[in-house]
Amino acid sequence: MQRFAFLVWPILSGILAAIALLIYLPDMFAPQANTLQVNQADDSQSSRQGPFSYADAVEHAAPSVVNIYTRTALPNNNKALYNDPDIQQHYDKNQNKERTQSSLGSGVILSPEGYIATNNHVISGADSIVVALKDGREATASVIGSDPDTDLAVLKINLPDLPGITISSSANLRVGDVTLAIGNPFGVGQTVTMGIISATGRNQLGLNTYEDFIQTDAAINPGNSGGALINAAGHLIGINTAIFSRSGGSQGIGFAIPSNQAKQVMQDLIEHGRVIRGWVGVEAQEITAELAESFGLKDTKGLIIAGVFRDGPAHKGGLLPGDILLEINGKKIINSYNSMYSVARMLPETSLPLKVWRNGKVLELMITVAERPIKGVSNQNNTPDDAPENSPNGSEN
Repeated sequence: MQRFAFLVWPILSGILAAIALLIYLPDMFAPQANTLQVNQADDSQSSRQGPFSYADAVEHAAPSVVNIYTRTALPNNNKALYNDPDIQQHYDKNQNKERTQSSLGSGVILSPEGYIATNNHVISGADSIVVALKDGREATASVIGSDPDTDLAVLKINLPDLPGITISSSANLRVGDVTLAIGNPFGVGQTVTMGIISATGRNQLGLNTYEDFIQTDAAINPGNSGGALINAAGHLIGINTAIFSRSGGSQGIGFAIPSNQAKQVMQDLIEHGRVIRGWVGVEAQEITAELAESFGLKDTKGLIIAGVFRDGPAHKGGLLPGDILLEINGKKIINSYNSMYSVARMLPETSLPLKVWRNGKVLELMITVAERPIKGVSNQNNTPDDAPENSPNGSEN
């Protein structure tokens, strides 16, 4: 036994060290396991975010939202028949009178001066327009201007102490933001519905020429057109315009014109009586994979110039039918709609650099933007060279 006595103290020291480690550092001997790292929400705060009522927002905005009633005289198709003396004796003379058609919609008071925003389709062709305020007052409205390309119109009434709405920029809207729609659905009177922003920048819906819609699931029904889409603070963020529906009623997909776009159109209509838009004078269509291959292009990001308007900006700048437009103002082409919209937002006399593909080479051209001609106004210079009568997926810029 004495031969192993020298081992007692080392063994005892080891046992004491192991006991100390187990007591003070137990994790060293714990079995290794996979762990899931999660970001835990602070339920004490998140569960209480958001107001319990939007009454303050509605109280702020509702007085600025009006009901619009229009009347349109319709000619009697049987007028010549009723003028026949032999026929008149057999029918009530009142049947010979012109018929009237009534419709309703909504609008938003923009300023104390009495300017009201609404949809063009609400007042188009109307012989008389009556505006009813939330406080019970009524007034006959006159049309200051309309813009069918965005489906917007401006009315004017003469009443004192009008409550102009507060407008918020639509540039920073986010999907999920709370929205409230105020209008006069089905003529039942002013109504408020709530939802969220479902999407932004909706276009190519075939509703207007220039589309940049806010999509919301706040209930929008017939009669809401021209009414206000507001945020949780009661500020205007859009003009309610259209719904997607198979039944005629709300199905949770409504569209509103963003406040920034509406504001610019309203200012142009009030100041100039028309909307001033940029125009380069081309007809273009998007490139298919087959066309891209035939032109030797690597992708379909571009527009083929189907026609150039004689003596228009593009014609004067050297653009030719058959050119492939690759870039506008230093930005690559995404699609025909975005290109048309970007040009339309430019002021006349703006210099616009273009990059085109012609005969296997990239060329840089510079053109001067002109004002877009008003539809329906004939101009001998507005004749496209080599432009097809119908261009599928095409657009006019």
